[in-house]
Amino acid sequence: MRQLIDKYDQLVAQSQNLLTPLMLLGVRFWAAEAFFRAGQVKIANWDSTLFLFEYEYQVPLLPFETAAVMASIVELCLPPLLALGLFSRPVALVLFGFNAMAVISYPVLWEQGFLDHQLWGLMLLMTVLLGPGRWSVDQFLRNRWLPSPQPQQQQQA
Repeated sequence: MRQLIDKYDQLVAQSQNLLTPLMLLGVRFWAAEAFFRAGQVKIANWDSTLFLFEYEYQVPLLPFETAAVMASIVELCLPPLLALGLFSRPVALVLFGFNAMAVISYPVLWEQGFLDHQLWGLMLLMTVLLGPGRWSVDQFLRNRWLPSPQPQQQQQA
């Protein structure tokens, strides 16, 4: 029985070693694509975007023009970084906060589209907590500039 459990554990570890980086890459791409598309919609018709920020969205503490510009910048500049896996955790954290603000400031989302925002929030939290994974620029840079220490050879007397 012990051998069967050990084989199972080995299979699970091998599967996780292959599938976890793939899942984290997919999560980053999926969330990045959703936010980037929203940014493209905003700049495609700027007058409509300004109208929505003035009359529909209830962004606190900011003039609607400033909120519209900031939202567009966030949605167009941060998703490529997330997809590449560059500065992944801080970028995902900012997008998580941005996503939460969208839900708070636009009550219609509670009736329509709230599940999408929950899913994006979960994906962004996964990136914050688990990191971008092996297939990311962050990991490439870490491996290049912070190589793992080599085991020291024992000196012979």
